[in-house]
Amino acid sequence: MLLSKTPLIGLKADQFRHPLDLEATQSLKQLPGVDMLVRNLLGPLAEQVFYLQNIASSILVGEQQLPNLHKLLLEACQILDLEPPQLYIRQHPVPNAYTFAMRGKQPFIVIHTSLLELLNPEEIQAVIAHELGHLKCDHSVYLTPVNLIILAAAQIPTVGEWLAQSIQAQLLAWVRCAEFTCDRASLLVTQDPKVVMSLLMKLTGGSPSLAPQLNLDAFIAQARAYDDISKTELGELLKQAQTAPMTHPVPVLRAREIDRWATGKEYAALLESRGIQYNDKADKATSGGGWRNW
Repeated sequence: MLLSKTPLIGLKADQFRHPLDLEATQSLKQLPGVDMLVRNLLGPLAEQVFYLQNIASSILVGEQQLPNLHKLLLEACQILDLEPPQLYIRQHPVPNAYTFAMRGKQPFIVIHTSLLELLNPEEIQAVIAHELGHLKCDHSVYLTPVNLIILAAAQIPTVGEWLAQSIQAQLLAWVRCAEFTCDRASLLVTQDPKVVMSLLMKLTGGSPSLAPQLNLDAFIAQARAYDDISKTELGELLKQAQTAPMTHPVPVLRAREIDRWATGKEYAALLESRGIQYNDKADKATSGGGWRNW
């Protein structure tokens, strides 16, 4: 259990970057021109279209507009030692959040209203911190083209499908690995692994009405069952086939990864180097009643 919440002054991305993220990034860099190829397919005009569409159809958060969300953003940026990007809220029925960092433009984060309705303030800050993790780790080199393609697929299905097929498998594999890193950024900001794991649980099968009934202990137990599938060759092949087209790892594995890092020496050492007192025994113990209601 963390006894204080202190800014991580001087925090470097490699201090919390997931090893799979580092490995995938190095592999991706060996493919010359991947980023340029995707950007040239979309073109500078496409980037500008998506940017203008966002500012025209979303609410820009600030001191005078949704100030509570603005405060969550500023606090998260202070903890991660990062300059605040713009934060937009967009009306949308599908819970989601994403980050853009386009050339010559200020980076911005977009959060859908349905996601805000599903989460409590601490979990919302975990979402913001996750997106900030992409900026902190400079994921935008490859992440922005992927986001552009996903949005293109949603708005222009025929064109979007063709563009999506042009993405290298290694690019999607990198995106999935980058998500593990950004979950760690969420933990560094919230400084409570249960907040991050409850967020993942709600994204998996929650709704505003079901959320109070969910049990975090039971959700973590799901991950163990999923891991057991890997013990057979067929099971491992099925898992690979399932995840290959995905931009995110399956939620139960993300929860397991954050649980392992939260109780590991690397995380404790990082906090203690900033003078943050940490007691992992409290975090390892789970209550019989599951995660707390908000």
